[in-house]
Amino acid sequence: MAQLALAVAAGAALGLGQAPWALTWVGFAGLLAIVALFARSRGPRGALATGWGAGFGYFALVLNWVTEPFQVDAATTGWMAPFALALLAAGLALFWALAFWCAGRAVPRRRLFALVVFWSTVELARAYVLTGFAWATLGSLWAPTPALQWAAWIGTHGLTVLTLGSAALLVAGLRDLRLGWPRLTAGLAGLAALVAGGTAITPPMQDLSGRPVVRLVQPNAPQHQKWDRAFVPIFFERQVEYTAAPASEGLDRPALTVWPETALPMLLENAEDALARISDAAGPAKVALGIQRVEEGTWFNSLALAGPGGAVEATYDKHHLVPFGEYMPFAALFARIEVGGLAQRAAGGYGAGPGPRTIDLGPDLGRALPLICYEAVFPQDLRAPQRPDLLLQITNDAWFGTVSGPYQHLAQARMRAVEQGLPLLRAANTGVSAVIDGAGRVLDSLPLGEAGYLDTPLPPPLRVTLYSRTGDLPLAILLGLLAFTLSLPRRRVSVDAESATT
Repeated sequence: MAQLALAVAAGAALGLGQAPWALTWVGFAGLLAIVALFARSRGPRGALATGWGAGFGYFALVLNWVTEPFQVDAATTGWMAPFALALLAAGLALFWALAFWCAGRAVPRRRLFALVVFWSTVELARAYVLTGFAWATLGSLWAPTPALQWAAWIGTHGLTVLTLGSAALLVAGLRDLRLGWPRLTAGLAGLAALVAGGTAITPPMQDLSGRPVVRLVQPNAPQHQKWDRAFVPIFFERQVEYTAAPASEGLDRPALTVWPETALPMLLENAEDALARISDAAGPAKVALGIQRVEEGTWFNSLALAGPGGAVEATYDKHHLVPFGEYMPFAALFARIEVGGLAQRAAGGYGAGPGPRTIDLGPDLGRALPLICYEAVFPQDLRAPQRPDLLLQITNDAWFGTVSGPYQHLAQARMRAVEQGLPLLRAANTGVSAVIDGAGRVLDSLPLGEAGYLDTPLPPPLRVTLYSRTGDLPLAILLGLLAFTLSLPRRRVSVDAESATT
């Protein structure tokens, strides 16, 4: 029981490395403690308990924002909040428990190596299994440091492998200082390479003179007021006012204005007059905005690009939906037993769009890859048929509260920018709206919980990154082969059989 309690505490310490706390080295110390607890665990069952405890402590802290959506309609769904957090943390901890159990079955001299392999494998699997949940992967621990630049080469999941490998080498060396100094040295060298190497490969700041200007609109509509009929016109007029505002001092008139997710309180099919008014406010600029639409009875969470006169030039439908939030998995089954979720629409919520695609913003801005909210969490969701010139995220982070969720979402958007070497425009309902360059630097932003707009030149794209070409496939193959090899039954040669051959 003491081992389990220590594992939970170490997992929580690891969680402090994620936003908004961003205590990278406290988080890494927590990781060292988890690996050390695994090293002293007894057998596969002890390792499993350690992994599950560490996972529960980590996810319970990092995902505390999960309770926020249930408080929007507290009278109906508030009671679900603590159960949702506990069940989600306990469920995700099973990934770690499986990895630790598999590593605990390895021969003693290979246990730490096996832990790196299996833990990295389940963290990668977590991003893909079922619909995936890649939130707060271990590689994003380095988002506040120069080490995040390695994501351009090996992706966030590759950073996870390097992080776990360095921790395992350090623990192996510290357990036996007399004989383990080569491993200790290698672990320290790995950490130095992560940070110092990241500094060395950080792209220089770009010259933004002459670049087209973009405007991000942040209405700051709290979720409990967003769809209230008394407040809907207030937030709409606020966004129109920001769109019509004169250009910021020293900058040209914006070539593109971006409103956040579900910014319009109506269906696209009924928005002709509203879009015309928005277009008049924007002048010659195009406006990208979040809106819902219906096609053949199916609802979509969409982005629409409005041109002159409010004409819709392009639409994009969100394809990576939030389970229970935007659609009900196994909707027929849950309806039969009268269990609902936050997705209460007919047919179980939104329909999924066809997948990643780019939209043309015009010759000055180029092509953008839209991302709606949760899609920015998944590196694989950025693999469009052609490379865009920028990433365009619209989101409503009012669902995530004001403590940790919005900041974690922003940190993950920065990782996506680095992985692709592309600038990212982020319009968030309540914040944090931001302009991020291809090196993951936040060039300008609007604070959480404030209404306003932001004008800024659009950074140019960087050169094509290695990770944008390869994705996770090479790493998945390598980890799969290593995990398969480590899972093979150990050969046992009996004394009798050995003597019979002599």
